[in-house]
Amino acid sequence: MVDLEKAPPARSPEGEPVPRADGEGCLVVAVRLPVRIVALVLVLPVRMAWDALVVAGRFLRDTVLRPVGRALAWLGRALFVWPLVGLWRYVVVPVAKGVGWLGNVLLVVPAVWVYRWVLTPAGRALAWCCAGVGAVLTALGRGLYAGLAWLARHLVVVPAGWLYAWVLTPIGHLLAWCGRGLARCGRGVLWCLGKAVTGIGAVLYWTLRILLVLPALAVWRWVLAPVGRALAVVGRELLDALGHAWRIAGHLSRAVGRALAALFRWTVAEPARWVYRSVLTPVGHAVRDTVLRPLAEAARAAGRAGRQALRSARLSVRRARADLRRTLFGEPERPPSVDRREPSGAKARTLGSSTTALTKD
Repeated sequence: MVDLEKAPPARSPEGEPVPRADGEGCLVVAVRLPVRIVALVLVLPVRMAWDALVVAGRFLRDTVLRPVGRALAWLGRALFVWPLVGLWRYVVVPVAKGVGWLGNVLLVVPAVWVYRWVLTPAGRALAWCCAGVGAVLTALGRGLYAGLAWLARHLVVVPAGWLYAWVLTPIGHLLAWCGRGLARCGRGVLWCLGKAVTGIGAVLYWTLRILLVLPALAVWRWVLAPVGRALAVVGRELLDALGHAWRIAGHLSRAVGRALAALFRWTVAEPARWVYRSVLTPVGHAVRDTVLRPLAEAARAAGRAGRQALRSARLSVRRARADLRRTLFGEPERPPSVDRREPSGAKARTLGSSTTALTKD
C-alpha cells in the first residue's frame, strides 16, 4: 500500500535538518503523491482487465486446451509413435539383422579369405621385389648424387665465392657508404619537418580546445548534466509510481474478483445447487422409480417374449422341414450299431485265436 503520510525530516544533533542520502528535495516529495494518485487512476482499469484476461486464460487452459492437448498427444502417439515403434521393432530391426548377416556371409567372410590367402602373400612378394629394386636404385642415386655434387662444387660454388669476395663485396661497401650519407641528410630534413608539424599541431590543438572543447564542456557541465539529473529523477518517480499503482490495482482487482465470485456463488451457484439437491434429485429418483424402472422391466419382458417366440418359430420350421424331407425321401439308412463295450479280455482272446489260425495256415 502507498504510504500517504509524509515522514518527518531527519535532523542533526544541533537541530538542523539533514539532507536525504538519495538527494531528493522537497519538490520531489511534494510531486510524488499526485503522480502516484494519477498513475493509480490510469493503471487500475488496465490491471483489472489484465486480471480478467488471466482468469479467462486459466479457465480456458484447464477446461479446453489441456484436455485437447492430451487428446492430441494420445492421437499423435497412436497415429505416429506406436506405428513407427512397431515398424522399427518388428520390420526394420529384423530386416537389418538379416541384411547384416547376409552381408557378413556374402561380403565380409569372402573378403577376409581373399585378404588372408591372396592379397597378403601377393603383397609380401611385391614388397620383397620393391625392396630389391629400391636398393639398386638407392646405390645408383648415391653415385649420381656424388658426381653431381663434385661438378656443382667446382663449376658453381668456387666461381661464385670468388665473385662474391672480389666483386660484390667492394660494390656493397660503396653502396652502404652512400646510403649512410643519404640517411644523415634525410634525418636532418625529417627533424625540420617534425618541428614544423609540432608547431602547427600545437596551434591547432589550442584553437580547437578554445573554440570547441571548452564550450562543449561548459554545455555538458552546466546544461546537459542538470537536465539529465532532473529527467532521471522524473523517470525514477514515474517508474516507482507505476509500480505502486500496479500493486495497489492488483489488490483492488483481487478484492473486486472475490466480491464478484461471492456474488455469483450466492446468487447463482448456491440456488442452483439447492434446486439440484432439493428439487431435481428427488424428482429424478421418483421418475426413475415410478416410470423408468417399470418401462425397463416391461421392455425386458417383451424382449424375452419376443426371443422365445422366435425360438419356437425356428423349432417349428425345423420340424416341418424334417417331416417334408422324410415324406419325400423316406427315412435315411442308419449304419449298424457296433457294441463298443466289449471287455478287454474278450478282445485279447479274439486276437489270440486269429493269430493261431494265421500261424497254422
